[in-house]
Amino acid sequence: MKIVKLILSLTIIAAVCAGVLASVNAVTKETIKGIRAQQTLDAAAAVMPPAVDATKVEALAEGVFVGKDASGKPAGYAVRGSDPSGYGGDIVLMVGFTPDYKIVSYRKLEAAETPGLGANLTTEGFMKQFSGMDASSPIAVRKDGGNVEAITSATITSRAVCGAINNAKNKLEGLLKK
Repeated sequence: MKIVKLILSLTIIAAVCAGVLASVNAVTKETIKGIRAQQTLDAAAAVMPPAVDATKVEALAEGVFVGKDASGKPAGYAVRGSDPSGYGGDIVLMVGFTPDYKIVSYRKLEAAETPGLGANLTTEGFMKQFSGMDASSPIAVRKDGGNVEAITSATITSRAVCGAINNAKNKLEGLLKK
């Protein structure tokens, strides 16, 4: 009988907790969605080429933005790219490209890499080597025959960053060829 009371008590507590969590999720869901959308737009604007008029950035497709110059001509693109093989899981970046597939820059949207190692994917020293790089052919780390210097002791993360950039470029190329 004592065990039945204990099981019943724990079941009631679990049900109440589940209800509270479901309520909090329902209340915050749209707010979180709005914050993520704004972060994505901010990242897209941050990686656009300088020729882009900030007032002329618009969504082209899910995770793909086009930036136009003052005359309305496409001057750059920002594309959400991802790679599941980061050391800490998915690496998701917003990558900026010129119309001829030169990389402008990237911003981290999601990554759970090791602090002091893979988390260095956002350091200026690592990021700047991508600026101006031609992405019309696959980007890869030197160990894999490419020209990207991997983060020291974080080759897995470096490969995933290259993979996310390649994913973004392939997504853009597929969209523009339609």
